Amino acid sequence: MIHAHQTSLPLNFLPLQVSRSVPKLAIILAGTVLLSACASSPEAPTQSLHAAQQAITTAEQAGVADYSSIELSTARAKLAAAHTAVKHEEMVRAKRMAEEAFVSAKLATARAEELKAEEVNAQMKASTETLKVEMRRNTGQQQ
Repeated sequence: MIHAHQTSLPLNFLPLQVSRSVPKLAIILAGTVLLSACASSPEAPTQSLHAAQQAITTAEQAGVADYSSIELSTARAKLAAAHTAVKHEEMVRAKRMAEEAFVSAKLATARAEELKAEEVNAQMKASTETLKVEMRRNTGQQQ
């Protein structure tokens, strides 16, 4: 057995063949890690799917379909597309479609609330005009 103090080689000396194979091994390991990370598909976006479904259900319960059926139909279609994407293991697309379904359902709700408010406003204006006519009639004034 040869000890380091018996040779003129430094302690950190590695044979040339070993020192050349170390970088190759590091590259192979790094490549393997990267490939395995890319190969595994992300998990299904269950939280986004649930939020979209909840927003659609809330919109349906609020009677949004009577006022904003196009937006609500769009939300339903996007949620269905999200579920299809999950079945095809396209999780990034599934998440995007679920988020779009959520936004479409919220838009449907907001548009319905706006239309309901306009309806109430029109009814109040009509009531005000009716009261004005009644007041004029009771005081003897004509239009």
